[in-house]
Amino acid sequence: MTDLVIDAHGLSRCAWGASTPDYAAYHDGEWGRPLRGDDALYERMTLEAFQSGLSWLTILRKRPAFRLAFDEFRIEAVAGYGEADVTRLLADAGIVRNRAKIEATIANARAALDLPDGLSALLWSFAPPPRAARPETFTQVPALTPESTAMAKALKKRGFRFVGPTTSYALMQATGMVDDHLVGCHVSAAEPA
Repeated sequence: MTDLVIDAHGLSRCAWGASTPDYAAYHDGEWGRPLRGDDALYERMTLEAFQSGLSWLTILRKRPAFRLAFDEFRIEAVAGYGEADVTRLLADAGIVRNRAKIEATIANARAALDLPDGLSALLWSFAPPPRAARPETFTQVPALTPESTAMAKALKKRGFRFVGPTTSYALMQATGMVDDHLVGCHVSAAEPA
């Protein structure tokens, strides 16, 4: 597989974003576009944590069920979950049923409520300055950076779970804190979704 592919409409796209219709829609409409807002970023943080060890395609396809199961990722609602909710979520075949990740999702909502300036402000404070140019190949795209390492450390210090440096970098990519679309990709990541 080459790093860029041309689709049937003549659009050049990062190769991973052309492998399935689900990936194409996500690549073109969301990935790498600046996203702000506490609940919106909490959703992405949660989905990145659930993805750990799994295919992102699995998470994308289960995303509607995740939204239903976790009250549309409203931080205040999820922070109020108790053991009955954990039991309910463990029985929900529409989501990834992993107790540690479910409990982390609840703990992360509670930690987010304790942030004086909100989750969005904290996460975006780690966004690096924009690159001079997009990467030319995926070999130039890191798995983690000093900024994602610092983000993970700051989140863990505040009680967040499942937020290591690699997951934090994936979150930065997904929410437009960094632009890892390749040179030649038709997506303009500078525009919000």
